Amino acid sequence: MKPLLLVDVDGVLNPMGRATPDFRRYRCTVGTDVYTVHLNARHGRRLLDLALATGSELVWATTWEEHANEWIAPRIGLPSLPVIPMTPGAPSEFGEMFKTPHVADYVGRRPFVWFDDQVWAEDEEYLRVHQGLDDFLLVHVDPREGLTSRHLGMAHEWLTLTGFSQGP
Repeated sequence: MKPLLLVDVDGVLNPMGRATPDFRRYRCTVGTDVYTVHLNARHGRRLLDLALATGSELVWATTWEEHANEWIAPRIGLPSLPVIPMTPGAPSEFGEMFKTPHVADYVGRRPFVWFDDQVWAEDEEYLRVHQGLDDFLLVHVDPREGLTSRHLGMAHEWLTLTGFSQGP
């Protein structure tokens, strides 16, 4: 079973803070909505390198859903990726974010690393206690700075040390 690398967009690839010079500004139109996003082209290469080094599969875990393949992937050099459907739902009685049950359904029993700016202790508890999952790493990304080398290093180290890495 290949491990999964789950990637959010807003707050992870599109930081909410002041963009640094290595980010480029884009205006994306989704339906009738226009969004401004700041993307760093190096993120795509770094994610692909992590996936290759660990034998993992990249997957979108974002409310952008298929629009991430249309608007985000080509601007950072990623191919089209599988997408976890993220239909917003009612607030949970357990306190996890609305995405977490969708992620649990998608991953099944596969090990995974999830990069998101909204994963917290409640999400980890939901996955472990309510879904019986053990083999995952939630990487909380500060939405003001977005994905960093430190986050990627944490994922690489966890996949390698836990033996889930299937890289070369």
